[in-house]
Amino acid sequence: MANYDAVLVLSFGGPEKHEDVIPFLENVLRGRNVPRERMLDVAEHYYHFGGKSPINDQNRALIAALKEELAPNGPNLPVYWANRNWHPFLADTLRRMQADGVKNALAFVTSVFSSYSGCRQYLEDIEKARAEAGPEAPRIDKLRSFYNHPLFIEAQSAEVRDALDKLPADRRSTVQFLFTAHSVPVAMAESSDYQKQLNESCRLVADQLGIAEWRLVYQSRSGPPGQPWLEPDVGEVLKELPSGSDVVIAPIGFVSDHMEVLYDLDTEARQICNAVGVKMVRVSTVGVHPLFINMIRELILERMGQCPARAIGQFAPSHDECDAGCCPAPARRASSARSDSSPRAIAQR
Repeated sequence: MANYDAVLVLSFGGPEKHEDVIPFLENVLRGRNVPRERMLDVAEHYYHFGGKSPINDQNRALIAALKEELAPNGPNLPVYWANRNWHPFLADTLRRMQADGVKNALAFVTSVFSSYSGCRQYLEDIEKARAEAGPEAPRIDKLRSFYNHPLFIEAQSAEVRDALDKLPADRRSTVQFLFTAHSVPVAMAESSDYQKQLNESCRLVADQLGIAEWRLVYQSRSGPPGQPWLEPDVGEVLKELPSGSDVVIAPIGFVSDHMEVLYDLDTEARQICNAVGVKMVRVSTVGVHPLFINMIRELILERMGQCPARAIGQFAPSHDECDAGCCPAPARRASSARSDSSPRAIAQR
Protein backbone atom coordinates (compact mmCIF):
# COMPACT_ATOMS: atom_id res chain seq x y z
CA MET A 1 0.00 0.00 0.00
CA ALA A 2 1.42 3.37 -1.04
CA ASN A 3 2.17 6.08 1.50
CA TYR A 4 -0.16 8.70 0.06
CA ASP A 5 0.80 12.33 0.43
CA ALA A 6 -1.84 14.26 -1.57
CA VAL A 7 -5.36 14.19 -2.99
CA LEU A 8 -6.19 15.14 -6.57
CA VAL A 9 -9.70 16.16 -7.62
CA LEU A 10 -9.91 15.25 -11.30
CA SER A 11 -12.75 16.47 -13.50
CA PHE A 12 -13.80 17.23 -17.07
CA GLY A 13 -13.23 20.98 -17.19
CA GLY A 14 -15.11 23.72 -18.98
CA PRO A 15 -14.73 27.23 -20.41
CA GLU A 16 -14.63 30.20 -18.07
CA LYS A 17 -15.64 32.89 -20.57
CA HIS A 18 -17.05 33.43 -24.06
CA GLU A 19 -13.70 33.36 -25.84
CA ASP A 20 -12.77 30.06 -24.15
CA VAL A 21 -15.66 28.12 -25.66
CA ILE A 22 -14.29 27.27 -29.11
CA PRO A 23 -10.72 26.49 -27.89
CA PHE A 24 -12.22 24.30 -25.17
CA LEU A 25 -14.40 22.36 -27.62
CA GLU A 26 -11.54 22.05 -30.09
CA ASN A 27 -9.45 20.55 -27.32
CA VAL A 28 -12.20 18.10 -26.35
CA LEU A 29 -12.64 16.97 -29.95
CA ARG A 30 -8.99 16.98 -31.04
CA GLY A 31 -8.23 13.87 -33.09
CA ARG A 32 -11.91 13.02 -33.52
CA ASN A 33 -13.76 13.24 -36.79
CA VAL A 34 -16.54 15.62 -35.75
CA PRO A 35 -17.77 18.19 -38.29
CA ARG A 36 -17.17 21.76 -37.20
CA GLU A 37 -20.84 22.68 -37.59
CA ARG A 38 -21.74 20.06 -35.01
CA MET A 39 -19.18 21.53 -32.61
CA LEU A 40 -20.70 24.98 -33.16
CA ASP A 41 -24.10 23.58 -32.20
CA VAL A 42 -22.92 22.62 -28.74
CA ALA A 43 -21.04 25.93 -28.42
CA GLU A 44 -24.46 27.59 -28.40
CA HIS A 45 -25.28 25.74 -25.19
CA TYR A 46 -22.35 27.48 -23.49
CA TYR A 47 -23.17 30.85 -25.06
CA HIS A 48 -26.66 30.48 -23.60
CA PHE A 49 -24.95 30.86 -20.20
CA GLY A 50 -22.54 33.60 -21.24
CA GLY A 51 -19.80 31.19 -22.32
CA LYS A 52 -19.03 30.11 -18.77
CA SER A 53 -19.47 26.52 -17.69
CA PRO A 54 -20.58 26.15 -14.06
CA ILE A 55 -18.42 23.07 -13.55
CA ASN A 56 -15.24 24.91 -12.60
CA ASP A 57 -16.81 26.95 -9.82
CA GLN A 58 -18.55 23.81 -8.59
CA ASN A 59 -15.23 21.98 -8.44
CA ARG A 60 -13.70 24.92 -6.57
CA ALA A 61 -16.53 24.68 -4.07
CA LEU A 62 -16.06 20.91 -3.75
CA ILE A 63 -12.32 21.33 -3.13
CA ALA A 64 -12.94 24.03 -0.52
CA ALA A 65 -15.46 21.80 1.25
CA LEU A 66 -13.10 18.82 1.13
CA LYS A 67 -10.28 20.88 2.63
CA GLU A 68 -12.61 21.98 5.42
CA GLU A 69 -13.51 18.34 6.03
CA LEU A 70 -9.91 17.10 6.07
CA ALA A 71 -8.41 19.92 8.14
CA PRO A 72 -9.97 19.03 11.53
CA ASN A 73 -10.58 15.34 10.89
CA GLY A 74 -7.63 14.19 8.78
CA PRO A 75 -5.90 12.84 6.93
CA ASN A 76 -3.74 15.92 6.67
CA LEU A 77 -3.20 15.91 2.89
CA PRO A 78 -2.99 18.80 0.42
CA VAL A 79 -5.73 18.87 -2.22
CA TYR A 80 -4.94 19.62 -5.87
CA TRP A 81 -7.23 20.14 -8.84
CA ALA A 82 -6.90 19.12 -12.49
CA ASN A 83 -9.13 18.82 -15.53
CA ARG A 84 -9.20 16.55 -18.52
CA ASN A 85 -9.98 19.24 -21.07
CA TRP A 86 -9.34 22.74 -19.69
CA HIS A 87 -7.27 24.69 -17.22
CA PRO A 88 -5.87 23.56 -14.89
CA PHE A 89 -4.74 20.77 -17.21
CA LEU A 90 -3.74 17.47 -15.66
CA ALA A 91 -0.12 17.50 -16.85
CA ASP A 92 0.37 21.03 -15.50
CA THR A 93 -1.05 20.03 -12.13
CA LEU A 94 1.21 16.97 -11.99
CA ARG A 95 4.23 19.20 -12.62
CA ARG A 96 3.12 21.43 -9.76
CA MET A 97 2.63 18.42 -7.50
CA GLN A 98 6.07 17.14 -8.44
CA ALA A 99 7.60 20.53 -7.61
CA ASP A 100 5.86 20.38 -4.23
CA GLY A 101 7.44 17.00 -3.55
CA VAL A 102 4.33 14.84 -3.97
CA LYS A 103 5.17 11.20 -4.67
CA ASN A 104 1.89 9.26 -4.37
CA ALA A 105 -1.55 10.83 -4.68
CA LEU A 106 -5.13 9.60 -4.60
CA ALA A 107 -7.45 10.87 -7.33
CA PHE A 108 -11.14 11.53 -6.75
CA VAL A 109 -12.82 11.57 -10.17
CA THR A 110 -16.10 13.47 -10.45
CA SER A 111 -17.87 10.53 -12.08
CA VAL A 112 -20.03 8.04 -10.23
CA PHE A 113 -20.63 5.15 -12.60
CA SER A 114 -18.29 2.81 -14.44
CA SER A 115 -17.96 3.13 -18.22
CA TYR A 116 -15.16 3.95 -20.61
CA SER A 117 -15.75 7.71 -20.47
CA GLY A 118 -16.48 7.69 -16.74
CA CYS A 119 -13.59 5.52 -15.61
CA ARG A 120 -10.98 4.04 -17.95
CA GLN A 121 -10.56 7.21 -19.98
CA TYR A 122 -9.53 9.01 -16.80
CA LEU A 123 -6.96 6.30 -16.11
CA GLU A 124 -5.61 6.73 -19.64
CA ASP A 125 -5.48 10.51 -19.17
CA ILE A 126 -3.52 10.09 -15.95
CA GLU A 127 -0.89 7.92 -17.60
CA LYS A 128 -0.62 10.27 -20.59
CA ALA A 129 -0.21 13.27 -18.28
CA ARG A 130 2.40 11.47 -16.19
CA ALA A 131 4.39 10.80 -19.36
CA GLU A 132 4.16 14.48 -20.30
CA ALA A 133 5.18 15.61 -16.82
CA GLY A 134 8.33 13.48 -16.85
CA PRO A 135 9.87 10.52 -15.04
CA GLU A 136 9.54 12.11 -11.62
CA ALA A 137 5.78 12.70 -11.96
CA PRO A 138 3.84 11.47 -8.93
CA ARG A 139 2.03 8.18 -8.99
CA ILE A 140 -1.75 8.63 -9.08
CA ASP A 141 -4.18 5.98 -7.82
CA LYS A 142 -7.86 6.49 -8.59
CA LEU A 143 -10.36 6.05 -5.76
CA ARG A 144 -12.98 3.37 -6.36
CA SER A 145 -16.50 3.76 -7.68
CA PHE A 146 -18.96 4.80 -4.96
CA TYR A 147 -22.37 4.23 -6.54
CA ASN A 148 -23.51 2.07 -3.59
CA HIS A 149 -21.65 3.82 -0.78
CA PRO A 150 -24.13 4.54 2.03
CA LEU A 151 -23.12 8.20 2.29
CA PHE A 152 -23.65 8.81 -1.43
CA ILE A 153 -27.09 7.21 -1.21
CA GLU A 154 -27.95 9.24 1.90
CA ALA A 155 -26.80 12.49 0.29
CA GLN A 156 -28.80 11.83 -2.88
CA SER A 157 -31.83 10.79 -0.82
CA ALA A 158 -31.65 14.03 1.15
CA GLU A 159 -31.69 16.05 -2.08
CA VAL A 160 -34.67 14.07 -3.37
CA ARG A 161 -36.52 14.62 -0.10
CA ASP A 162 -35.94 18.38 -0.37
CA ALA A 163 -37.34 18.34 -3.90
CA LEU A 164 -40.43 16.38 -2.90
CA ASP A 165 -41.07 18.91 -0.13
CA LYS A 166 -41.58 21.55 -2.84
CA LEU A 167 -44.77 19.79 -3.92
CA PRO A 168 -48.06 20.11 -2.02
CA ALA A 169 -48.43 17.21 0.41
CA ASP A 170 -51.59 15.96 -1.27
CA ARG A 171 -49.82 15.60 -4.65
CA ARG A 172 -46.71 13.71 -3.56
CA SER A 173 -48.32 10.28 -3.69
CA THR A 174 -49.13 10.65 -7.41
CA VAL A 175 -45.93 12.29 -8.60
CA GLN A 176 -44.08 10.80 -11.56
CA PHE A 177 -40.50 10.09 -10.48
CA LEU A 178 -37.63 9.95 -12.98
CA PHE A 179 -33.93 9.31 -12.38
CA THR A 180 -31.72 10.54 -15.22
CA ALA A 181 -28.22 9.68 -16.34
CA HIS A 182 -26.11 10.37 -19.40
CA SER A 183 -26.97 8.07 -22.27
CA VAL A 184 -24.08 6.11 -23.73
CA PRO A 185 -23.83 3.78 -26.74
CA VAL A 186 -25.38 0.40 -26.05
CA ALA A 187 -22.05 -1.23 -26.93
CA MET A 188 -20.30 0.83 -24.24
CA ALA A 189 -22.98 -0.04 -21.70
CA GLU A 190 -22.70 -3.73 -22.50
CA SER A 191 -18.94 -3.71 -21.91
CA SER A 192 -19.21 -2.12 -18.45
CA ASP A 193 -21.30 -2.14 -15.27
CA TYR A 194 -22.85 1.23 -16.12
CA GLN A 195 -26.50 0.13 -16.17
CA LYS A 196 -26.17 -2.31 -13.30
CA GLN A 197 -24.67 0.36 -11.07
CA LEU A 198 -27.20 2.99 -12.14
CA ASN A 199 -30.17 0.77 -11.45
CA GLU A 200 -28.78 -0.19 -8.06
CA SER A 201 -28.24 3.45 -7.02
CA CYS A 202 -31.75 4.37 -8.12
CA ARG A 203 -33.23 1.42 -6.26
CA LEU A 204 -31.34 2.24 -3.08
CA VAL A 205 -32.47 5.87 -3.09
CA ALA A 206 -36.06 4.93 -3.87
CA ASP A 207 -36.14 2.28 -1.14
CA GLN A 208 -34.70 4.69 1.39
CA LEU A 209 -37.49 7.18 0.65
CA GLY A 210 -40.31 4.70 0.17
CA ILE A 211 -40.76 5.57 -3.52
CA ALA A 212 -42.59 2.58 -4.95
CA GLU A 213 -42.66 3.57 -8.62
CA TRP A 214 -39.81 5.20 -10.52
CA ARG A 215 -38.10 5.05 -13.91
CA LEU A 216 -34.50 5.38 -15.03
CA VAL A 217 -34.32 7.49 -18.18
CA TYR A 218 -31.45 8.96 -20.14
CA GLN A 219 -30.41 12.36 -21.40
CA SER A 220 -27.84 14.00 -23.70
CA ARG A 221 -27.95 11.23 -26.29
CA SER A 222 -25.67 11.81 -29.27
CA GLY A 223 -23.95 9.92 -32.04
CA PRO A 224 -25.09 8.82 -35.52
CA PRO A 225 -28.88 8.27 -35.73
CA GLY A 226 -28.44 4.62 -36.64
CA GLN A 227 -26.26 3.83 -33.65
CA PRO A 228 -28.16 2.40 -30.66
CA TRP A 229 -27.87 4.36 -27.41
CA LEU A 230 -29.48 3.73 -24.05
CA GLU A 231 -33.15 4.68 -23.92
CA PRO A 232 -35.73 5.96 -23.11
CA ASP A 233 -34.84 9.62 -23.56
CA VAL A 234 -36.09 11.91 -20.82
CA GLY A 235 -37.67 14.31 -23.31
CA GLU A 236 -39.70 11.57 -24.97
CA VAL A 237 -40.92 10.29 -21.60
CA LEU A 238 -41.96 13.79 -20.51
CA LYS A 239 -44.01 14.26 -23.70
CA GLU A 240 -46.08 11.21 -22.73
CA LEU A 241 -47.03 12.46 -19.25
CA PRO A 242 -50.63 13.56 -18.74
CA SER A 243 -51.29 17.27 -18.57
CA GLY A 244 -51.71 18.48 -15.01
CA SER A 245 -49.41 15.88 -13.50
CA ASP A 246 -46.25 16.45 -11.49
CA VAL A 247 -42.79 15.08 -12.25
CA VAL A 248 -39.67 15.00 -10.11
CA ILE A 249 -36.41 14.54 -12.03
CA ALA A 250 -33.31 13.41 -10.14
CA PRO A 251 -30.07 13.60 -12.21
CA ILE A 252 -28.43 10.80 -10.25
CA GLY A 253 -25.88 10.25 -13.01
CA PHE A 254 -24.14 13.56 -12.25
CA VAL A 255 -22.45 14.89 -9.11
CA SER A 256 -22.82 18.61 -9.87
CA ASP A 257 -25.24 20.96 -11.61
CA HIS A 258 -23.03 21.46 -14.64
CA MET A 259 -23.93 22.34 -18.22
CA GLU A 260 -25.77 19.15 -19.14
CA VAL A 261 -27.95 19.45 -16.07
CA LEU A 262 -28.64 23.16 -16.53
CA TYR A 263 -29.25 22.99 -20.28
CA ASP A 264 -30.66 19.52 -20.92
CA LEU A 265 -32.91 19.49 -17.84
CA ASP A 266 -33.46 23.01 -16.54
CA THR A 267 -33.81 24.43 -20.07
CA GLU A 268 -34.89 21.76 -22.58
CA ALA A 269 -36.77 19.37 -20.28
CA ARG A 270 -38.53 22.27 -18.55
CA GLN A 271 -39.62 23.65 -21.91
CA ILE A 272 -41.19 20.28 -22.75
CA CYS A 273 -42.96 20.17 -19.39
CA ASN A 274 -44.33 23.67 -19.87
CA ALA A 275 -45.56 22.72 -23.34
CA VAL A 276 -47.46 19.62 -22.16
CA GLY A 277 -48.74 21.18 -18.92
CA VAL A 278 -46.62 19.20 -16.46
CA LYS A 279 -45.17 20.70 -13.27
CA MET A 280 -41.48 19.80 -13.07
CA VAL A 281 -39.29 19.79 -9.97
CA ARG A 282 -35.62 19.09 -10.52
CA VAL A 283 -33.59 17.47 -7.72
CA SER A 284 -30.22 19.03 -6.92
CA THR A 285 -27.13 16.93 -7.48
CA VAL A 286 -25.08 15.95 -4.44
CA GLY A 287 -22.58 18.77 -5.12
CA VAL A 288 -21.11 19.79 -1.77
CA HIS A 289 -23.64 18.06 0.44
CA PRO A 290 -21.87 17.37 3.78
CA LEU A 291 -22.57 13.63 3.53
CA PHE A 292 -21.03 13.51 0.06
CA ILE A 293 -17.92 15.37 1.21
CA ASN A 294 -17.68 13.06 4.20
CA MET A 295 -17.87 10.11 1.79
CA ILE A 296 -14.83 11.38 -0.14
CA ARG A 297 -12.86 11.56 3.11
CA GLU A 298 -13.97 8.02 3.96
CA LEU A 299 -12.86 6.74 0.54
CA ILE A 300 -9.44 8.29 1.16
CA LEU A 301 -9.15 6.68 4.58
CA GLU A 302 -10.35 3.37 3.15
CA ARG A 303 -7.62 3.37 0.48
CA MET A 304 -5.06 4.23 3.14
CA GLY A 305 -6.14 1.19 5.16
CA GLN A 306 -7.62 3.26 7.99
CA CYS A 307 -11.29 2.25 7.67
CA PRO A 308 -13.26 -0.62 6.12
CA ALA A 309 -14.85 -0.41 2.69
CA ARG A 310 -18.59 0.18 2.95
CA ALA A 311 -21.43 -0.55 0.56
CA ILE A 312 -25.14 -1.20 0.86
CA GLY A 313 -27.55 -3.15 -1.29
CA GLN A 314 -26.95 -6.20 -3.47
CA PHE A 315 -23.31 -5.67 -4.41
CA ALA A 316 -19.99 -5.50 -2.62
CA PRO A 317 -17.80 -2.36 -2.67
CA SER A 318 -16.18 -1.76 -6.05
CA HIS A 319 -12.61 -2.85 -6.68
CA ASP A 320 -9.72 -0.43 -6.07
CA GLU A 321 -7.83 -1.23 -9.24
CA CYS A 322 -9.29 -1.92 -12.69
CA ASP A 323 -7.99 -4.87 -14.65
CA ALA A 324 -6.83 -4.51 -18.24
CA GLY A 325 -10.19 -5.48 -19.72
CA CYS A 326 -12.36 -3.27 -17.53
CA CYS A 327 -14.54 -0.64 -19.31
CA PRO A 328 -12.78 -0.95 -22.68
CA ALA A 329 -12.63 1.93 -25.16
CA PRO A 330 -15.37 1.99 -27.79
CA ALA A 331 -14.39 0.87 -31.27
CA ARG A 332 -13.70 3.66 -33.73
CA ARG A 333 -16.35 4.15 -36.37
CA ALA A 334 -15.96 5.15 -39.98
CA SER A 335 -18.93 7.50 -39.68
CA SER A 336 -18.96 11.15 -38.64
CA ALA A 337 -17.71 10.68 -35.12
CA ARG A 338 -16.57 8.26 -32.50
CA SER A 339 -19.38 7.04 -30.34
CA ASP A 340 -18.28 9.25 -27.44
CA SER A 341 -17.32 12.35 -29.36
CA SER A 342 -20.30 13.99 -31.04
CA PRO A 343 -21.35 17.34 -29.61
CA ARG A 344 -24.02 16.29 -27.12
CA ALA A 345 -21.54 13.73 -25.76
CA ILE A 346 -19.16 16.47 -24.67
CA ALA A 347 -20.19 15.32 -21.25
CA GLN A 348 -18.88 16.79 -18.02
CA ARG A 349 -19.05 13.52 -16.17
